[in-house]
Amino acid sequence: MITVETKVRLPFLWGRAVFKKSCWNQINLIVGPNGSGKTLLAEEISRQFEENGYRVDFLRSERLNQEEILAKLKEDFVIREKIEEVLSNMFGKTICFEEGVDGRFVPIVVNKAWGVEYNLKEGECHGLKEILTLLVALYGFGNRVLILDEPELHLHPQFQSFFMNEIRKAVAQNPERIIFLITHSPYFIDLRFAEDLAGVIVCHVNRVPTSIEHMSEKDEILFRRFLPRFNTYHKQFFFSDNQIFVEGYTDQQMFTNLLGCVDNHYGTAGTGVIDVGGKDELGVFFKVCSLLGTDGRIITDLDSLFAGKLRDVVCEDERPAAWLEKQFEKQAPFYRQLFTKRELENPVTLEKLIFKLESYLITVGRSVCEIDFSISPEIDTFIEKLKALYTKYEKPEGLDTFKAVVLMGILKLENRLKDILPIPLASTVPLIINATWLILAAIETARVYILPMGCIEHYYIHSDVQYMPISGKDRLFHNEYEVMMNEEQAELKKDYEPLIEILKRACSK
Repeated sequence: MITVETKVRLPFLWGRAVFKKSCWNQINLIVGPNGSGKTLLAEEISRQFEENGYRVDFLRSERLNQEEILAKLKEDFVIREKIEEVLSNMFGKTICFEEGVDGRFVPIVVNKAWGVEYNLKEGECHGLKEILTLLVALYGFGNRVLILDEPELHLHPQFQSFFMNEIRKAVAQNPERIIFLITHSPYFIDLRFAEDLAGVIVCHVNRVPTSIEHMSEKDEILFRRFLPRFNTYHKQFFFSDNQIFVEGYTDQQMFTNLLGCVDNHYGTAGTGVIDVGGKDELGVFFKVCSLLGTDGRIITDLDSLFAGKLRDVVCEDERPAAWLEKQFEKQAPFYRQLFTKRELENPVTLEKLIFKLESYLITVGRSVCEIDFSISPEIDTFIEKLKALYTKYEKPEGLDTFKAVVLMGILKLENRLKDILPIPLASTVPLIINATWLILAAIETARVYILPMGCIEHYYIHSDVQYMPISGKDRLFHNEYEVMMNEEQAELKKDYEPLIEILKRACSK
């Protein structure tokens, strides 16, 4: 870790805000969408490093100093030999140099397979020229600080990964070397250790860049578990504040195909839907976004309310807490119905609300399972689903699925359910419903959107899906997807209006 106090002001981009960072990694990444000021930030960082006695070389995206860089090949035999070996292994080609009439060297490419020579500038692909320039910049300059703007230009992803490995080798050989990469490529987001995240600077449109200056031990443990599963596809969120994270591929496909139905096309610009593989992974992405200052959004199933890492990190987030604090006076009469006087001696937090909701749901669920007579097809299905959980599990009340099923039944059946419950318990149904909507509204302030009907399968219109858990998800999805892909946009807007409404809120600024 290198310490250089840096303060950057760009009022025309960020207003009065100031970007501050003092701790730098050997490898630092400047990322973000177009127009967010990445290059301008790098120029200011370069200037302030120079003021602190560092020699800085800046390879800009225009590559205007390419000739100066390539001149190193002629001057330095050691560098030339090293690069020739790399190029030979990668392309089966090597480089030699001829002096031109003006005294400048002319780089000549030799294709060893065919014994053909040709001028590098005239006959070679952009990719080889680019990797050559990057390697000379990396190997050939003794500077302590190197800034590379868009090193991915003209490079195949494999060569991007190769060059990133060369960067790692270079800094390992020289502990005083500092490198900045201004990039749009996920292949340069090469985060292997939790501390690598401290080297990421995220630029945003119309607000100050963000980065992680300090990381708690708890966060480090979380990221060490997370990073091995962090793939190239996941890394899209570094380049846009508009990414939406979902649990699985069925959610990802459904929401991706419905993005075009959101009327606010500017709101969806740059938006992608990324599946992460489960509730706990959603919690980790939420935490990473929070620390890096990216405005990530999450759409998740109803059972996420009752278990998992996502619930934990949302309950710790300051946004729901601040919103609930503002709501306290308005909600005070409701809170007096929901909580005892002693419980209200302490602040009403999101965690406290969810805990109270869970206790009500467990009580209602137990009572429903004691009903042993037929009432109506809809209520009978609800009762059978809960009883099946008691048959399968010794203590199903502790399961997130059990609580989610009870809540789904209450939201769906409401008044009919009140008629079959004991009077004291029936009086809690409105409390449960009000508490649920209050909790969901609080959670949305943290950009987490919970599907109140359960999970994505409950929004299918070509299958009759009842409660959780759901079997045959893959078959149900493909049946739905096949029909969905043949519908006109007007039909999609009508059929999937509840999902599109959630997308609209998730895409809002």
